[in-house]
Amino acid sequence: MNFKTDISFRKQSLIKLLDTVIRNEDAILQALYNDFKKSAFEAVLTETSYVTSELKNTIKSIASLAKPKRVFPSLANFPSRDYIYSEPYGKVLVIAPWNYPYQLALCPLIAAVAAGNQVVVKPSELTPQTAAIIAKIVAETFDADHVDVIQGGTDVANDLLTQRWDYIFFTGSVPVGKIVAKAAAEFLTPVTLELGGKNPCIIDQTASLKLAAKRIVWGKFINAGQTCIAPDYILIQNKVKAEFIAQVKEEITTAFGENPQLSADYPRIVNHKNWKRLVDLLFETDIVLGGQTDAASLYIAPTVVDEPSLDSAIMKEEIFGPLLPIISYESPDELHDIISKYEKPLSLYVFSTSSDFIEKTLTRFSFGGGCVNDTVIHFANHRLPFGGVGHSGIGAYHGKFSFRTFSHQKSIVKKANWLDLPLRYAPYNGKLKLIKKLLKWL
Repeated sequence: MNFKTDISFRKQSLIKLLDTVIRNEDAILQALYNDFKKSAFEAVLTETSYVTSELKNTIKSIASLAKPKRVFPSLANFPSRDYIYSEPYGKVLVIAPWNYPYQLALCPLIAAVAAGNQVVVKPSELTPQTAAIIAKIVAETFDADHVDVIQGGTDVANDLLTQRWDYIFFTGSVPVGKIVAKAAAEFLTPVTLELGGKNPCIIDQTASLKLAAKRIVWGKFINAGQTCIAPDYILIQNKVKAEFIAQVKEEITTAFGENPQLSADYPRIVNHKNWKRLVDLLFETDIVLGGQTDAASLYIAPTVVDEPSLDSAIMKEEIFGPLLPIISYESPDELHDIISKYEKPLSLYVFSTSSDFIEKTLTRFSFGGGCVNDTVIHFANHRLPFGGVGHSGIGAYHGKFSFRTFSHQKSIVKKANWLDLPLRYAPYNGKLKLIKKLLKWL
């Protein structure tokens, strides 16, 4: 078995993986429901369909992705043919999170296999049933020396990080991302860090408020807000705030009913630790909608908080749950003062019909990616790179960008023998003026 250089073997491995995941889809959906009450619709939309789509696209394009790319040569190297070869890094560690435990484990795995690497996947221990089905799928598809799954908690992750890897791909929180980066630095191991942050959602007075409310409610409360690219807080022009809150109330009721706790479409918080953290964020806030909680079922209602202080607990950290602070502004100049209080976010959303306001917002702030007049959906386009900037992440993936992430781009110049210009060779006496003239054209 030579998965490093044999492209057909890589492709057949991915075809076999596609067959395995399709056969196990019902078990995957059940595991996601058991881990945190994720509905089948939401699980298909955000997890299983994304994995099968990524697999099909990768299988279709792997030959093209792996083929050496010819580039225009430098005149200084004439005569030559120049190429970029995609070389696998070698032994890759993928550490996956709990919020989308299936998709965010399988998609990096797919890319790493396509690029020709050996892969070890560490799924999250907080979603044990999904971790178990991932281990089953991998065992049914790959030899253990090609792809393996290692399960366990923090101690297992820490032990893995003490070992030497050729590449590490981590998805999770900023604090743990720093731990991963520090461990990788010990061996100068390259990393991709898919992290998070406080994602602003800006609404000006020209926005279509009903549509904005519908799309924000969907993007914020899907997976009960446990999404790294979910809108973290709303910044809204104060003249339209009251109407927007009324629209949000209506949209939440439409989506989840009068009592979201009874809705089959509304997930739960992953565990009691995270539930307690979120409940504590509501202390001394002005709740205008929701706020109901139930420890026994790890339920927190879709909750809207009005005008929290920027120094309050809910505004000091990434929320990562179904709590939506709304802060009003008078002038667009205020937006910079608020957004710049935080590290660069993973996503930014702007709702407006003013092209001038939209473009100024998109160019003024640094962020990983985002949407105009929608939320979250930029994640779904495999033609777009997905990743953060600054504290929200290092590197990007999805589609062809995933293949590049797990490949070293090796530059090659194939020099011809039929001509060998003497100019570059010593002695250099009398050649300076000529070389200066020639270098101006390079």
